[in-house]
Amino acid sequence: MTAVQNAHRISDETEALTVAADLAAHFAEEAAARDSGRQLPYEQVRALAASGLLALGVPREHGGIDARTETLAEVFRLLAEGDPSIAQIPHSHYTFLEVLRYQGTPAQQEFFYSEVLAGRQFANAQSERGTKTIDIDATTLTEQGGDFVVDGRKFYSTGALFADWIAVRATLPGQTTQAGKPAKAVAYLPRTAAGLSIVDDWDGMGQKTTASGTVTLDAVRVPAFHVVPFSPIFDAPTTYGSQAQILHAAIDAGIAAAALNEGVRAARSARPYVEAGVTDAVDDPLLIQLAGEAAVGVRSATALLREGARSIDTARRTLTEQTAAVASIDAAAAKVAAARASLEASSVLFELGGTRSASETSNLSRYWRDARTHTLHDPTRWKIQHIGRWTLSGTVPPRHGLL
Repeated sequence: MTAVQNAHRISDETEALTVAADLAAHFAEEAAARDSGRQLPYEQVRALAASGLLALGVPREHGGIDARTETLAEVFRLLAEGDPSIAQIPHSHYTFLEVLRYQGTPAQQEFFYSEVLAGRQFANAQSERGTKTIDIDATTLTEQGGDFVVDGRKFYSTGALFADWIAVRATLPGQTTQAGKPAKAVAYLPRTAAGLSIVDDWDGMGQKTTASGTVTLDAVRVPAFHVVPFSPIFDAPTTYGSQAQILHAAIDAGIAAAALNEGVRAARSARPYVEAGVTDAVDDPLLIQLAGEAAVGVRSATALLREGARSIDTARRTLTEQTAAVASIDAAAAKVAAARASLEASSVLFELGGTRSASETSNLSRYWRDARTHTLHDPTRWKIQHIGRWTLSGTVPPRHGLL
């Protein structure tokens, strides 16, 4: 756990962006070394918790500033420029605060939001290995004596090792949704709950220090007060999925910007190619072309990120099927653009820097490895399908956590 005694209270969104930029600069200092040695960022995550940024999503009526999605996305983009692994760690924190916003009772909201304001960190245990599709949860939440018992095994539990609370998505045996699918709920478990264990067995080639390992739940007792319905979120128009996706897009956009900046720095000290006929590599017309194309990708991703975030903010103010659909489509477009930009910029940086940029010592490969790993989170090819259907026929995208 990375609990702090008293977190700073951020007063407004301008301060939030300043705090995020300062933290990002600090995180960037040893990012290459942490990645190379897979050194988990305990100190950095504590600094994030103490900064007050984890409370940006707390509603005003519960003592927060209820920051706009546009601001939240920019915070994630800045953090990802500094270290994409650290930016990934709080993603589920914000996402499962949205579950409380949509489905929590007033008493649950009051309790858990006060935990957030104090600097407590939430993390997820939702994805599983071995199920036929990612929306199937073999983990069960069974009512017993007025409370619940959770049993199961989760993987890709990003941030769980650092968290104070673990949000576990589980199936409610014998209950179904309006669509006839198994009903689900989220159990909020303290990190110290008996029967809950976390193993740091994440071995991804990228985002190495997210601690996205295994959470095992062996007859963990859960008070009913800590259980929040999950499935009903999607019974009506919602921004739950688009909000989660725009934050993923922000991480990709941050990787893209950082990779391009790294490539520019490398080009300034690189030797020009012998046939270029120039004194400095930055004057090589072919490198100029590559840098320009990568810059267009990064700038496009950043612009679409902001557009998507604003659409979500609009939908949250006036939530209808139409505004929610626009938010989902715009967030999908941002995710596609940011994924492409991150992969392009993190590859082009080697062209800009030349052979020396492939040195293990510089560890510039971390940008591509982080981008490639994170962009596998959910396939952009399906987002393009939904964008195309919306464009051609106005088909409203489905409601789920990936749109």
